[in-house]
Order: sequence, then structure tokens, then C-alpha cells
Amino acid sequence: MAGTQPGLVVAGFGRHVLVETESGERLICHPRGKKNQAVVGDRVRWLPSEDEGTIEKIEERRNLFYRQDEMRTKSFAANLDQVLILIAAEPEFSESQLTRALIAAEAEGITPVIALNKSDLGEPFNRAWTKLAPYRAMGYRMLPLAIKPKAKKPANEGQTAELLHLLRGKKTLVLGPSGAGKSSLTNLLVPHAKALTAEISQALNSGKHTTTSTTLYWIDEAKESALIDSPGFQEFGLNHIEPTQLARLMPDIKAYAQDCRFYNCTHLHEPGCGVIAEVNTSGRPSSISASRYRLYGELFAELSQSRY
Repeated sequence: MAGTQPGLVVAGFGRHVLVETESGERLICHPRGKKNQAVVGDRVRWLPSEDEGTIEKIEERRNLFYRQDEMRTKSFAANLDQVLILIAAEPEFSESQLTRALIAAEAEGITPVIALNKSDLGEPFNRAWTKLAPYRAMGYRMLPLAIKPKAKKPANEGQTAELLHLLRGKKTLVLGPSGAGKSSLTNLLVPHAKALTAEISQALNSGKHTTTSTTLYWIDEAKESALIDSPGFQEFGLNHIEPTQLARLMPDIKAYAQDCRFYNCTHLHEPGCGVIAEVNTSGRPSSISASRYRLYGELFAELSQSRY
């Protein structure tokens, strides 16, 4: 587009966003029109206007990670390589929230990584690690972490090195409930994060103290590896997912869904269902855990109900 310049959205607050130019400068940009809603990670074309800018176009996205309930859609970030789902051994994590985040990632073709924080807690950690066994069996990458709030260096340098290796060359969204340790993780990997956040808040809201909804931090000088911090959530709606899509987005269910007698099987009550046969198997442990099958049923009911 004539006169426009390329940029990357690195922070957002309401309808205003902070765009990083190719030269590394950052400036506030406003959307042109109501529907032009850019999110962190978007590549955009923008036009300068005084000391700010106007977003003229959002380039085509590879993916968009978001959640949706009956009231609204909340977009986290676009053009991601992976989602790091950070949960803690204590307080006990919600398997429902974990499952929902994994389904949202699978739906967009984004690689999920599960990180379990507080590996230094002994018994609570061992209990939580055991609870995650079905997810390891499904092939999800799993990472133990011990991130201490306000610590200048990691509690376990080997774990941190593995995490940094995992983040290298990728744009990674860090996702998780409040209290899991997201801020501590960001401060550990991006020591100047707090100063950057304060600077962004000031730029976006003329000095008033605000918390940006989502922020992108470069964790290397070459700007090839990015950590995207997102606000904690208590609910994770999946209203954008069709109930009939659920089975293919849950690897343990998907593995047996192809053995069903009926092509439109819901895997809840039909005769000749491969999933139900696996759940009820005897003589060996089932590949589909009871909690996962229960979650599938609850989600199917919730998503079916939301369509009427």
C-alpha cells in the first residue's frame, strides 16, 4: 500500500497498540475503522500521523490463539510458533483449564508445551507430575520448572537452559492461570521486562498506570526469539469450537475415534464406538483416562448447549 510502512504489534491496550518499526522504534498506532483489530504478533502496514500512527492493514495471519465464551472473544496473540502453558504444582492446577488451552492450540495448529512450576516442592510436585501422565502419553512436551519470585537467578539452571533452548528462534505465548508464576518467568528471562512494561503503559495511556493486556518481549539481541506474556485467566471458553470437532482436537480420543461404526459418532452413547470400547477396556489400563473422558463429555455438552 502506497506510503505505508511495515511493523510488528508488540503490545496492546484496548484498541490502541504499540508497533515496532523495522528500525526498532516503537510508537502508538490506532486502528482505522472499528473492525481493524490488531493483536500482539500481527504484522501490519501503518501510516505515520504526527507522533503516532494509523494501522491501514493487518497482514494475513498464520494463526490466531484465542478463547471465546457466550459474551465475548478474547484474542491473545497471532503468528505463534508455540504456546507455553505454565501451571503450578501448588495450588493444584485445573485439568479442565489445561485441556481447554491444549484444544485451542490444536485447533490453530500451534505446538503446545506444558511447563509444571515448583519442582522444588517435593510431594506436591510428584503428585502433579503423576496427574500429567496421560498428557505425556499423548506426546505433549513436558517441562519441570522451579521459578522463584524476585530471584536473580534460576533455582535450577539446567531446567532454565532447556527452556531457553525450547524458546530459541520462536514466538512463544506464555499462558496460564494467575499465580502459576508467569510474571516470575518473564522477569527471569527478560530482566528489563518491568521497565519495558512501565514504559509501554506510559506510552499507551499518557502516563496513567495501566496493565497492558499482552506484551511481546525479545529475549535475544537478534530479535529472533520472543516471549509473549498474557494476563492470567480463570475461565477459558471454547465456544468457537464445534462439538463435533472436539474428538480430533484431543489426541487420546482421536486415536480411537476412527474405530467407530458410525461416521457421526459422538463417542458418548453409540453402539460400536471405538472410544467407549477403549474407555471400558479390561485387563489393561485404558489409553483414555477416566478424567479425560469425563472432560470430553462435559465439553461436548457445554459446546452443544451454547449453540441453542
